[in-house]
Amino acid sequence: MAKKTAILLIADGSEEMEAVITTDILRRAGIDVTVAGLAEKESVKCSRDVKICVDAKLKDAVQQKYDVVILPGGLGGSEAFASSAEVGNLLQQQEKENRVIAAICAAPVALKAHGISKGKQLTSYPSMKEKLVDEYKYLEDKVVTDGNLITSRGPATAFAFGLAIVEKLLDKETANNVAKGMLYTE
Repeated sequence: MAKKTAILLIADGSEEMEAVITTDILRRAGIDVTVAGLAEKESVKCSRDVKICVDAKLKDAVQQKYDVVILPGGLGGSEAFASSAEVGNLLQQQEKENRVIAAICAAPVALKAHGISKGKQLTSYPSMKEKLVDEYKYLEDKVVTDGNLITSRGPATAFAFGLAIVEKLLDKETANNVAKGMLYTE
């Protein structure tokens, strides 16, 4: 079986915990993760002033297909995703080809901005709820999976979010083994 692939998008103002924890969990599971920056620079300044180096620039990384496209939250990063035509094209193609899309915290507003997964169940950071309830079935669970859409609430749920992506792409046993290795209990 071919190795599973993921692209995690990042922009200035992205939530660093959500980006790093999700990337780390997927890599522990053997998933090939590309951290792709929206800007034409080598690093991104996240919401708490942590700088993260990117693996690739988005314009270069979108030349291939991925099993999952991941959007971490953080208000600035989520707004950048929502206003980016390139992100919209990537998400629309991902949805059209019935591949997984995952968004956490404020990032589901970018899904709405690009017309992704309308009518599905999702969750987000609580302050984003009012922006989403008109076009989605809003839940307040830590992680919500509806078909190929995975959403989560915020930094503290990033571990459960990453493990849900692993379970979706690989299997529950692998997700459980990764969780056990990190001493994560839920």
